[in-house]
Amino acid sequence: MPPIFLTYLGSHLLSLLGNGIAAVALPLIVLQTTGSPLATAALAGATAVPAVVVGLLSGVVIDRMNRRTASVVSDVISAASVAALPLVDLVWGLNLTWFVVLGIVGSFGDVPGTTAREVLAPMVARHTGLDLERVIGLRQTTTSAALVIGPAAAGVLLAAFDATSVLWITAATSAVAAVLTRTLPRRLGEVEASGSPRRPVLRELGEGVAVVWRSRFLLGTSGLLLGLAVALGGLQGLVLPLYFTLVSRPDLLGLVLTALACGMLAGAALYTGIARRLPPRAALWTGLGVTTAGFLLMASLLSPAVVFAGAAALGLGNAVLGAVIGVLQVQRTADAVRGRVFSVNTALLTIAAPAGIGLAGVTAQYGSPVVAGFSVAGVWVLVLLAVLLSRALADLEPQEVSGAQR
Repeated sequence: MPPIFLTYLGSHLLSLLGNGIAAVALPLIVLQTTGSPLATAALAGATAVPAVVVGLLSGVVIDRMNRRTASVVSDVISAASVAALPLVDLVWGLNLTWFVVLGIVGSFGDVPGTTAREVLAPMVARHTGLDLERVIGLRQTTTSAALVIGPAAAGVLLAAFDATSVLWITAATSAVAAVLTRTLPRRLGEVEASGSPRRPVLRELGEGVAVVWRSRFLLGTSGLLLGLAVALGGLQGLVLPLYFTLVSRPDLLGLVLTALACGMLAGAALYTGIARRLPPRAALWTGLGVTTAGFLLMASLLSPAVVFAGAAALGLGNAVLGAVIGVLQVQRTADAVRGRVFSVNTALLTIAAPAGIGLAGVTAQYGSPVVAGFSVAGVWVLVLLAVLLSRALADLEPQEVSGAQR
């Protein structure tokens, strides 16, 4: 493997690990500091809207500046926002206000960083001469590995160290990710000249949204990713915790999430190995079928064993689906607008999980866990049917675009 590609993967892994550890550790630290479960919920709600706005606007910035630089700056902001927590605690003392303020600051790094690393993938492939399918497949494998390692690492760190030490370690992962990205050649991240002058930020953002809206394929695949995230968020965030609590086996929840992550790891590795030999249509339909079966098995809540099988199937299908959609979206999006187009996906995914949890919560309140499970799985099925009926997936032959979006 070329050293540049390994550096890119290492930076991607460390950045995701930092986010994964923070996702588990910060709610617990907020709870320990404030003593209020409501404060943890308030933190999530207060940072959600800014994260969506930042996610959309960051696409314009990423399309204007060197993508390597954008990734570095994003990880530095993420590291600084976490490192500031123990410093604030030392000087003034932490409270909910500080958690919200620094959480909003962190969104200026976490959300744009996700988009910047996605946009870097085709640039790394072009610079190293590797197949785009291999680059995105291995990046998906790294993402899946981080989903397995991150929560487990958070648990180990919280058991072995105090909260302050965990925060410093979390900040360090993002900082090292920034250092690694900084070692990549600057020319690797240079944006292709569009030949047109810069316009107001909102106008350029509107152009990116318009690219997605005018492309039946981009609109359809973005809808698939959104439907998948809503359903997964509802199952993972509410239905499964409620189900395992009712059957008096809350200890099994972690095993289900492990099965999901291991399925994703297997799916990403499978795609990486066979992507060049498998037509995009076959890979996409395989991902759609296995994902749907996984959702239905999990939503049925027939038994813990069935839920485990569904989680593994969902993880496998999700990984294949995410990888093939990632490749096709890159091939059908011009470099000059890629940041804005991908930022639309990132912003939608930011609100998808809370939406899924909200839907599951309402249906569970007035129905049952099974009703809640099928309600969020039904969102995925409805989105899939709408996309198929729109014929957004009719043409899956590889396409390359450059310059202005076609």
